[in-house]
Amino acid sequence: MKITTRNVVMVALFTALTVIGTMIKIPLPTGAFVHLGNAVLLLSVLLLGYLKGSLAGGLGFAIFDILNGYAAEAPYFIIESFIVGAAAYGLFLVYRKNPTRIWQIIVIAAGTGIVKLIMTQIKNTIRQIYLGMDFPTGFTTAALSLPATVVNVILTAILVSFLYFPLKKAMSTVL
Repeated sequence: MKITTRNVVMVALFTALTVIGTMIKIPLPTGAFVHLGNAVLLLSVLLLGYLKGSLAGGLGFAIFDILNGYAAEAPYFIIESFIVGAAAYGLFLVYRKNPTRIWQIIVIAAGTGIVKLIMTQIKNTIRQIYLGMDFPTGFTTAALSLPATVVNVILTAILVSFLYFPLKKAMSTVL
């Protein structure tokens, strides 16, 4: 990847948008919250490419975590952004980096969402085991926190399916 002023500006822009998107949160009764950061991560991967998009999302999540008392989780979310970004980009490649229909964006978002759910389940299961639970109990406890992630995945699919094509067109005229 060639480092240009344009690349730095676009990564910084999508990093800032990820921070802002994650700050727009709707609390759930479980203590978790639904936010727009995952949608920004997916859009950044689709519009900037895998490395730049995943970097922007990971940095945005890390900055959010550091600013909001979740600093210990920041490294995890950088790694998760690259794993989830890889899933998104892999599905994007299925359409030769040029999806032309909303349903294709929904397929990309759904596949990406499945990877996000798996990553969340693994992270939360490991956390529960670290806190002293055995595997079956930790896995079950972790699964009980997945509804917030499911809502985030659905919201991401809806937002990205509406925003991808207009943003792609706008970026093609600017870049």
